[in-house]
Amino acid sequence: MDVHPKQCDDLTALFINTTLDKSPALSHTQGIIDLSINLMKKQGVTVDQFRSVDFDIASGVYPDMHEKGWDNDAWPELWTRVRKADILVIGGPIWLGDNSSETKKIIERLYAQSKDENDKGQYIYYGKVGGAIITGNEDGLKHCTSNILYSLQHIGYSIPPGADAGWLGEIGPGPSYLDDGSGGTENDFTNSHVTTMTWNLLHLARILKDAGGYPAYGNIPGAWKDGERFGFEQVNT
Repeated sequence: MDVHPKQCDDLTALFINTTLDKSPALSHTQGIIDLSINLMKKQGVTVDQFRSVDFDIASGVYPDMHEKGWDNDAWPELWTRVRKADILVIGGPIWLGDNSSETKKIIERLYAQSKDENDKGQYIYYGKVGGAIITGNEDGLKHCTSNILYSLQHIGYSIPPGADAGWLGEIGPGPSYLDDGSGGTENDFTNSHVTTMTWNLLHLARILKDAGGYPAYGNIPGAWKDGERFGFEQVNT
């Protein structure tokens, strides 16, 4: 058994907190995000983070919504931070059993860049790793994380096993993760899952970085458009 992974100090991670509360208001999601960040930093990972609600990010599915008539759009500047990260973790709350509007907005803006290409001609998120963190005091954690993780893999992120973590209080009105007496910070299930998530993100990011990402065969959209079929043949049944 490996007792410790390979060196991680050349890896970068970005955590986007999609709480609806602007800084410096308390964010329960941030409480779990901080656990993962702390573990990553101990391994030498360079970590960046921001709350999306702190920025004037326009709604839409285009890289720069100024071009679609919006007066303000902070996304083009934030996108440079997304692009640098080997690991992206989206964390947010549950409202009405679903992800927050900020979570949806970030996923839509990530989608806006998904046709960009890396140096190999693959879609831009190839070789990057994604995870999800959710908090709340109503049901829907698995629904919310599955939506985030599906969206991330669909646009090109790689998802390792156990790539989600979260905490739910009693279903209905009640204490949230960081509230006194909630038991959130002592919850062994949450603590073990955020640890597993963090390490698996690091393991997969390490594997992909060492391999130089995915081989550039069978996944080059430009080559397909030019007529390359990568061994594909139509089967008549």
